[in-house]
Amino acid sequence: MSLRSTISTPAGKRRYVRHLFSLIADRYDFITVFLSYGQDRRWKQQAIRLAQVSADDRVLDLACGTGDLVFHAAATSRHTVGLDVTFQMLGLAMARARAGGAPAAARPRFVAGDMGELPFGHGQFDLVTVGYGLRNVPDLSGAIREIARVLAPAGRLVSLDFNRPSNPVIRQAYWFYLTVVGSALGMVLHRDPDTYRYIPESIRNYPGAEAVAALLVQHGFTNVRIVRVLGGLMAIHVAYKNAEDKNAEDRRLKTEDE
Repeated sequence: MSLRSTISTPAGKRRYVRHLFSLIADRYDFITVFLSYGQDRRWKQQAIRLAQVSADDRVLDLACGTGDLVFHAAATSRHTVGLDVTFQMLGLAMARARAGGAPAAARPRFVAGDMGELPFGHGQFDLVTVGYGLRNVPDLSGAIREIARVLAPAGRLVSLDFNRPSNPVIRQAYWFYLTVVGSALGMVLHRDPDTYRYIPESIRNYPGAEAVAALLVQHGFTNVRIVRVLGGLMAIHVAYKNAEDKNAEDRRLKTEDE
C-alpha cells in the first residue's frame, strides 16, 4: 500500500503517525532544522511572541515533541504542560528538562495523550500552543473542538504549521523540494524514502491556513489571525475563545505577513 493511500483515512493516518514519530524521535530536531535551513527556531520564537505568555498563564503545548515551545512558555508561565502521543518524544523532552537544571517543581509537566481526546477538564488552560501538530491529527475538526473545550473563556490558541501555498507554481516547487529532500534523508537515515515523504503528503491532505481559520471560527474562536511566514509556506494561527467583543469585526479573518 502506498504512503498516500495509507494516510488517506483517519485510522490509517493515526497508526502511521504514531509509528513514524516513534521511529524518528531521536532525529526529529535535526530534521526540522535541516529542512527549514535553520529557521525553525526563529518561527517558534515568533509563535511564542504572538502567544504573549504571562506569569498567570496555565499553558498546554500540544504535539510537544522534544519540548521547544514548552520550555519557551515555561520560562514565563505559572504552569506548563506538554502533551504528545509519542512516548519516545516525551522521554527526550523530559531528559532536556532534567538537563536544564531547574528544580523539579519548576519544570514543565509532560503527559502522554491524543489531541483528539485530551485528558484534561473543561477550561483548564489559558493558552494552548501547537507546533506542527494540527496537520498530523486524523480529525482536525475534532482536535479544534477539544482545544476549545480545555481553554478557559477568553483563552487563546497559537499554532505554527506548514501551509499550502495558493500559487500553483510555488506549491508544486514546494512539494517537489520536500519530496526530493525528504526521500533522500529517509534513505540516508532510515533506508526508507517514505520516512520523510510523509511531510509533503500530509501537506497535500491539509486544508491550509485559510480553511483552518474558518474551522476555528466555526468552533467559536474569535479574533482569528493568520500570520504568514516564509512567504506563506508556513503560517501561524492566533485565535481567542469566547473573546469579550463578539462583533462582526472580531470574527472577520485577519491575514498578515510576519
